[in-house]
Amino acid sequence: MNELLLMCTIAGRRAAIPAIEVQSVIEVENITPIPGTPDFILGLTALRSQALTVIDCSLALGLEETAEHSERRAAVVEFESHLYALLVEEAHDVGETRSEPVAVPGGFGEGWQRAACGMVETDGGPTLLVDIEHLISGPLREAA
Repeated sequence: MNELLLMCTIAGRRAAIPAIEVQSVIEVENITPIPGTPDFILGLTALRSQALTVIDCSLALGLEETAEHSERRAAVVEFESHLYALLVEEAHDVGETRSEPVAVPGGFGEGWQRAACGMVETDGGPTLLVDIEHLISGPLREAA
């Protein structure tokens, strides 16, 4: 398969986002809150005069808020003609899959069962492969 992936850490777990879906990785400095939105939508930020909706990936998984780091990194993705900044704990590097995705084993929790396409083998070991549509939808998708 050898698909390119952005390797990152989300909710303390090694995760990967398909690189073809990532426009860039940015440092998020200013976030303007949006009243009335779910907790996992932190607000808006700007990139080259374009508004991006900032999603806290940990909260979108139904877990604790992403830990504060000196640098707040986010993967910029486009979904249904909207730009999103997916806030991660760390963005590591770009790597390749070494296997086809397999089902996410038990013990990762409902959030990962919903938001991961599966688990793939990488040079860094087993990695959860993120489905951005399910991550952006957050826990609300289950209620719909």
